[in-house]
Amino acid sequence: MTGNTPLFNCLIVDDELLARTLLEGFVSKIPSLQVAGLCKNPIEAMEIMRTQTIDILFLDIQMPELTGVEFLKVMKEKPAIVLTTAYSEYALEGYQLDVTDYLLKPFSFDRFLKAANKAMDQVQVRRNNAGNVQNHQDDYLMLHADHKIYRVAYTDIKYIEGLKEYVSYYTTEKRIIVLQSLKSIEESLPPDKFIRIHKSYIVPITRIKNLDGNQVLIGDKLLPVGRSYKDELLRRVFGNTSI
Repeated sequence: MTGNTPLFNCLIVDDELLARTLLEGFVSKIPSLQVAGLCKNPIEAMEIMRTQTIDILFLDIQMPELTGVEFLKVMKEKPAIVLTTAYSEYALEGYQLDVTDYLLKPFSFDRFLKAANKAMDQVQVRRNNAGNVQNHQDDYLMLHADHKIYRVAYTDIKYIEGLKEYVSYYTTEKRIIVLQSLKSIEESLPPDKFIRIHKSYIVPITRIKNLDGNQVLIGDKLLPVGRSYKDELLRRVFGNTSI
């Protein structure tokens, strides 16, 4: 590996030896990719993912004991996912799990290359995102968007909405769209000032007016509260764990 070409760690998971060998050969033809491991089941993959950062996962669907789809559902931090399978009926379910691409066996190298490029592009966007939002002191954010830098006070943020690879900051003045994951923003914001209420929303605690069932009122807008976030919302904002 030479120059400034980024290197992407990939993991191949397939219960068939021939499929693993084929994918390993395809990966070896792309200088930017390196194989972190060859696994015959998701359990082996979990062990590798505990100790190494995996950027791209080439994942078979139909495997004994734990299928690729079941593996995706229990995975907390997902790399870019390229599903590989001989069964086209799994395509829709795979895309509902927000995978990068879907390869139907048998597939050619040029089709594999297209999927690999999509996955590498997605990972590179995530890497670039790390510099798009910066915390400064205790009362504002610096947001990089539209070739500009915005200094946004925490008190001016009405709510934050995640849209896959993008995040929208709704402020008292305007909407600012940033290339960033909602999870990374959640980790960077002060927990005494912000709370995640849904897989798609983070809100300032002081702007929560009331909780009505599974919705909170922020200004004049009702936002949904996810089931898995409700207890934490009740505890931190309303001082109890049930209503």
